[in-house]
Amino acid sequence: MSYLLRVQLPDRPGSLGALAVALGSVGADILSLDVIERGDGYAVDDLVVDVAPGSLPDTLITAAENLNHVRVDSIRPYTGVLDTHRELELIDSVAAATDDRLQVLVDGAPRVLRVGFSIVVATGERGTYRVVGSSGAPETHATEMPWMPLQHPAALDGDAEWVPQAWRDMDTKIAAAPLGSTGTVLVLGRPGGPDFRPSEVARLGYLAGIVATVLG
Repeated sequence: MSYLLRVQLPDRPGSLGALAVALGSVGADILSLDVIERGDGYAVDDLVVDVAPGSLPDTLITAAENLNHVRVDSIRPYTGVLDTHRELELIDSVAAATDDRLQVLVDGAPRVLRVGFSIVVATGERGTYRVVGSSGAPETHATEMPWMPLQHPAALDGDAEWVPQAWRDMDTKIAAAPLGSTGTVLVLGRPGGPDFRPSEVARLGYLAGIVATVLG
């Protein structure tokens, strides 16, 4: 069983080692680490950890937060494939697709950006509508998106009136980025959080910009 932990810890030598020892004491092995953000004296890391079947995620939280100034922002089951070149693989898959390139994009984006679902939306004569969605995208569609057209990548208010109630019930965090100047937008949803960090929004923007170039 693997979990994805988002942990905030002091940005100083030895902090990560102490965390690894603490997690190891409850039988967890760190499989991968991504630095999500660095601030004034702190770092936010995503850790994929492997634990024995039946282990409770609460034990991971307790072990981590027993360390001084360490906080677990979130913990989620993780079933993705570990890969340090996720963005490049997704871009290559989109470029190689002969049709349904947007579908390839939304199918791959959740694994790459570690979210629950992704959709592409656009505005046309019938208003704002969903173009394609990943397999995990909610069946409930947003019928209005007053923030369209979107000029820059952004984290959106998940409690705004335009957000479907089903999304709000799941405390879905939302981020979006324009696919170039096409008027279409890639939207990410992360049910249950955590919030999108500025570095994650920037990463989404870079990916969307490159994919827009590939799509032509």
